[in-house]
Amino acid sequence: MTADVTKPEPAAAPSVPRGFGRRLRDSDIWWSFTASPTAMAAALILGVLVLTALLAPLFAVQNPYDAAQLDMWKAELPPVWQEGGEWPYLLGTDTQGRDMLSAILYGTRISIVIGVASVALSLVIGMSAGLVSGFFGGFVDNVLMRLGDITLSIPTILIAILVSTVVRQMLPADLREIGASAVLILAIALSAWVQYARTVRAQTIVERGKEYVQAARLLKVPARRIMARHILPNTLTPILVAATLNFGMAILTEATLSFLGIGMPPGQPSLGTLIRIGNQYLFSGSWWIVLFPVIQLCLLVVTVNLLGDWLRDVLNPKLR
Repeated sequence: MTADVTKPEPAAAPSVPRGFGRRLRDSDIWWSFTASPTAMAAALILGVLVLTALLAPLFAVQNPYDAAQLDMWKAELPPVWQEGGEWPYLLGTDTQGRDMLSAILYGTRISIVIGVASVALSLVIGMSAGLVSGFFGGFVDNVLMRLGDITLSIPTILIAILVSTVVRQMLPADLREIGASAVLILAIALSAWVQYARTVRAQTIVERGKEYVQAARLLKVPARRIMARHILPNTLTPILVAATLNFGMAILTEATLSFLGIGMPPGQPSLGTLIRIGNQYLFSGSWWIVLFPVIQLCLLVVTVNLLGDWLRDVLNPKLR
């Protein structure tokens, strides 16, 4: 008799974890993105705007913030394709001899930085207030939400103007121009935190009654850890959508404040400052001083809003 020898089964190959790029390509978000021509076009245009703004020194023919590089003899030159235009001033120059393309690239960088920083600051304030208000409730909830109601009762731009004016007057005269961007960031953030606070508060009230939060409380987990490690991750989806949409609003608010003369100074022009300067010469024939910054601002805000709308639809489970 021959012994029944069973052949050992080959060992299973160890599973190789997929990288982030592969997981992203296999996700529903990537499929929805590639299936939406509008989202792809908006992302492409926004990427070009952001990249050229961040790498402005590589594309600009001059530093518009350096007065030594400005040439008054080259003031109000038309775009290069019009009679009287000169190379390399592709989009012409303003009344100070500043190259418009260089000013737009540097101004876009300022607008983007202020928009990102103000949204980040308002996120921190709003999420913190919403977590504390929803988790503890009672007196704390009433105080924070009534403060939010007062903020919502005043138009956003008026709050930004009030905060910007008060903080600017509190600074020494020699620091007002240097700290103009920080003042704008604070003013925009303090006018936009309520939306995040209310969204996070509503999600926190729902999550605090669930079993995993009750179990963490029974285990004597500190409240700040429960809020940060357990509740906050479940509120990020609507917050991400709101932050994307509010990024465009933050850029518009900054442009409005600068247009009104209480934003960035003429020596460090943002898109709003460039529009304010060019608006004075709109009917004098120098139309390019205001037109090209307006086009850049519109492209920036519209592409951000289009991406925000697409992201809202993708992350909405009711639309799946």
